[in-house]
Amino acid sequence: MRAVLRKPLMIGVAAVAVTALAGCLADSKDDGRPRSKPAQMTAKIATPDRGTGEARLTSARISTKSGEILILEPDGSVTTMELDSAEGRDAFALTEADLAALNANLDLNLGGLVARNLPRTKTAQEKAIEEFAKRTQPALPEWKNGAVIDPALFIGTRVVTLNKGGKGDLVEVTANLREGVDGDIAFSYATCALAGWAKAEGARYGRHIRTLQQERNGKLLVGAAFTISDDKPLGLRVMETNETLRECKARGIPAA
Repeated sequence: MRAVLRKPLMIGVAAVAVTALAGCLADSKDDGRPRSKPAQMTAKIATPDRGTGEARLTSARISTKSGEILILEPDGSVTTMELDSAEGRDAFALTEADLAALNANLDLNLGGLVARNLPRTKTAQEKAIEEFAKRTQPALPEWKNGAVIDPALFIGTRVVTLNKGGKGDLVEVTANLREGVDGDIAFSYATCALAGWAKAEGARYGRHIRTLQQERNGKLLVGAAFTISDDKPLGLRVMETNETLRECKARGIPAA
């Protein structure tokens, strides 16, 4: 019975909506106000027969107050169904086969209502993460071609925590270099110093916050702030301790 009721509900509701609209327009008072809502409305509905493929017309009354649908069956009996019930909700669950039957019987083009094998679309969060990933940078920046590393460029570093009491996950690296050193090499020196400090402290990751540079007394001073964490954080530039130390050694940058 449920499969039979599913079709009448969908078509009947549409027919009733048209009937109600026509009735309201036809019977509107001169002042433009529509008439009061009737207690019941009637409509002709089509009931597709899966066996013959034909759609029989029958009558239905819809209660506008109780939310019930009363369907007059071909044998003269009346089927009552609450809209806010399991049967009522199930009646809206049309399948592709149901739509195909309506299309064949009523000569309707319903092809755009059901899409087949559509590829999964990305969520807004997935798209945002992908866009963020495109902006990320390696822990050590790429150097300009022909960059020469002289150990005398690197004078010394210091790593201190910025939280009161010496505890916390926010640290600053101060790196001293000879004046005129390329900015990418200077930042690499500060990052390598952080990696050496993080190794000794047992920290796995450092997320870059900001970097300040200034020249004073013939030296280049770099102040880089990082947050330290055991889990990999989201950030445009993230240092992984062991990987960064290997890269520092390959480039000839001291990490202590």
